[in-house]
Amino acid sequence: MYRHLMVPLDDSPLSADSVARAVELARALGARVTFFHAQADYGASSVGALERVMSPAAFNEHVAGEARAILAKAEVVARVAGVAYDSAVMTSDRPYEAILGAAEARGCDLIFIASHGHRGIKGLMLGSETQKLLQHTTIPVLVSSVESNLPSAEIRAPLAVIRDEHRSLAAVIHGLEYVVRQARAGGTEPSFPLLRAMLRYIKVFPEALHHPKEDAYLFRKLRARTHEFDATLDELERQHVVGHAHVTELEESIVAYEKDPAGGLARFAAAVDRFAASQIEHMMLESKVIIPAARAHLIEADWLEIGDAFAGNLDPRFSVDNDEEFRQLFAQIMNLVPEPVVGQAERA
Repeated sequence: MYRHLMVPLDDSPLSADSVARAVELARALGARVTFFHAQADYGASSVGALERVMSPAAFNEHVAGEARAILAKAEVVARVAGVAYDSAVMTSDRPYEAILGAAEARGCDLIFIASHGHRGIKGLMLGSETQKLLQHTTIPVLVSSVESNLPSAEIRAPLAVIRDEHRSLAAVIHGLEYVVRQARAGGTEPSFPLLRAMLRYIKVFPEALHHPKEDAYLFRKLRARTHEFDATLDELERQHVVGHAHVTELEESIVAYEKDPAGGLARFAAAVDRFAASQIEHMMLESKVIIPAARAHLIEADWLEIGDAFAGNLDPRFSVDNDEEFRQLFAQIMNLVPEPVVGQAERA
């Protein structure tokens, strides 16, 4: 029986489905997973070579890329499921070779690969690269059909985006909790620029973008189709309001902590605990109750409108440019966070 799954990832929201299925399989088998991302050699490109000279800081940021962000969201899924995990990144313009090399080096006995993809690992999940992988591998490969390849993709795609955004927030929360543990254990000051970046992400993404979209589209549409879940929706909208207060408390605690590192840790830790507990409860209630309810009661026209909203096409407040800005900010945060935040220190 398979004991160690290699799970290659790209950066599309729909890859969230592949991660969930791989983790579900690993849990059923009692296996562990290694998430893998191959990224192009930015430094070898003409743009990268010029940027290395003209703007070293920007070059370093582009070299870091989104690998940690992509892996962090996958690790959230494994951590919640109680599945042991590891992650690996490799710079390569030949994805199938990178996957095979990493799988062999880490002793993986099954490669779990999605049958679609977009950006990130260029061509990784496309037919040609999948075929190359199948032609050269000596390790069994399971090709999984993800939601974009199934009927009614316009219904499922918004849910993939919502889940992906939840995982981004969960990864940032885990980073905050890690900072608290490290400060308590080592007695050292945290990186306050990192904390401010995390706070900014929380304020401008879940608070100003994700939650308003839920209220305006997902929750409203579900209320229009059935009143069975009105009480739960009322509670979730109340949690949005309470969550705003928790964010304010978190912001004030970070300011106080930076002014008084010796005396500010306890207040900061308490604020992180309250914020984390409330957000995890909120996301769990959505995933366990509201998402299944929406799948059962909403019609295709509802999903098309929700999908447009979460893609940033309807409301100027929810512009594509804003989504891309927050995506980049999330990647920057994950690159600043010490590796153990989403890696070995917290494995199940």
